[in-house]
Amino acid sequence: MVEPLWTANQIAAAVSGAASRDFDVFGVAIDSREVRSGDLFVALKGDNQDGHRYVAAAIDKGAAGALVEHSGSYPSGAPVVAVDDALAGLRALGVAARDRLQGKVIGVTGSVGKTGTKTAIAAALARSGATYASERSFNNHIGVPLTLSRTPPATRYTVLEMGMNHAGELRDLTQVARPHVAVVTTIAEVHMEFFASIAEIADAKAEIFEGLQPGGTAVLNRDNAMFERLEARARSVGVERILAFGEHSDADVRLVKSRLHEDCSTVTADVAGMLVTYKIGVPGEHWVANSLAVMAAVFAVDGDLGLAGLALAEMQPPRGRGRRHQVEYRDAEIVVIDESYNASPVATLAAIRGLGRSKPARRGRRIAVLGDMRELGDQGPQLHAGLRQPLREAGVDLVIAVGPLMQEMANGLGLTVQVINCANAQEASRQVLEAVVPGDVIMVKGSNAIGLSSVVDALLALPDQPSVRRVAG
Repeated sequence: MVEPLWTANQIAAAVSGAASRDFDVFGVAIDSREVRSGDLFVALKGDNQDGHRYVAAAIDKGAAGALVEHSGSYPSGAPVVAVDDALAGLRALGVAARDRLQGKVIGVTGSVGKTGTKTAIAAALARSGATYASERSFNNHIGVPLTLSRTPPATRYTVLEMGMNHAGELRDLTQVARPHVAVVTTIAEVHMEFFASIAEIADAKAEIFEGLQPGGTAVLNRDNAMFERLEARARSVGVERILAFGEHSDADVRLVKSRLHEDCSTVTADVAGMLVTYKIGVPGEHWVANSLAVMAAVFAVDGDLGLAGLALAEMQPPRGRGRRHQVEYRDAEIVVIDESYNASPVATLAAIRGLGRSKPARRGRRIAVLGDMRELGDQGPQLHAGLRQPLREAGVDLVIAVGPLMQEMANGLGLTVQVINCANAQEASRQVLEAVVPGDVIMVKGSNAIGLSSVVDALLALPDQPSVRRVAG
């Protein structure tokens, strides 16, 4: 018999609330559309929505009970635990879940690569024991406690993605997560709208070290310019064990050699004196660096490095983060590289280089559909302009630019690259469908708010396409 994740009385004790009756829950949900049988539905209030309006619908879908506010409106007689503030209750439930965890907790932050690295660490550790990880990008003040509240107590490894775009956010999250290992993938020009310098970004990311458990490990990118600053911050809050990863000769997890292929990469790394060779089922130099962070995290919790390598070979990127689709089109194929989830200068550069390694078939071309990179502040135009030379070097034939910053960048490419400017994702979809020919490789990249996932959807739904199949990447 499956043990419940929580009982109503346990929830009430954790959140200092009152249970209307006893019930058992086997999951936790904050969206009534995603409720599964046996879930606890948390009725959060937002700027435009009040979860209490959906308590009845959640219970109709099979929710065992709901976490509600005393002042909220919900069906009389419903199985509930009532608190003053549902969001504070969710946080308290996450703290209680963390208190009862028996295994190791790994927190992953950084300017880019958080979700992919989190996913890869979870896959690598799952070969060594029961593992639970954040779904999608659940990395904020809601997502972190939600993930913890869903984690079974006997889980051996819990992997949490932890994000921020303002100073102080990680300080709060790390007190909830209290990780045994804190991974910082890299520091780059992301969220510059909210920070005066990249050093301020590093300081905000370093807040994760404040919650590290005694004897915990900080995993840092030795090749990043902010390494020494992060290392000093970690030392200042009592972190004694630091594992550095990268190509640097002083790295504890050091890249010995790698080979980049169109749809994968191979790596040999020195992990604290042990040579490990493995394949990564995802292409790109950024994934080589991410894999070193993965190996460092696995080593930090005494996981099996060989099994971790096998897991990396089977890695597939999540939707919007480099997933490759091979689409039958007319009498040939096109390849669609879906990088549409989000964009920063360093991630966009990596995506452009990946496109440059692709090999269009027949008379196909390399096409980049690029949307504005948001939250870069005054440095936005300069950072966009920095993409011109990489686009030329990658041999990109056509750029479809979406948004004013990307259009300004594209207009400066000169005569060697064809440019089509678009005001929005809808226009970009129309233009790319008109432009595509058999053999093309199309990479789609932009900030999530631009909505370029619709361009990917349009390409995967070409009218005369009998089937779509994903290939490694």
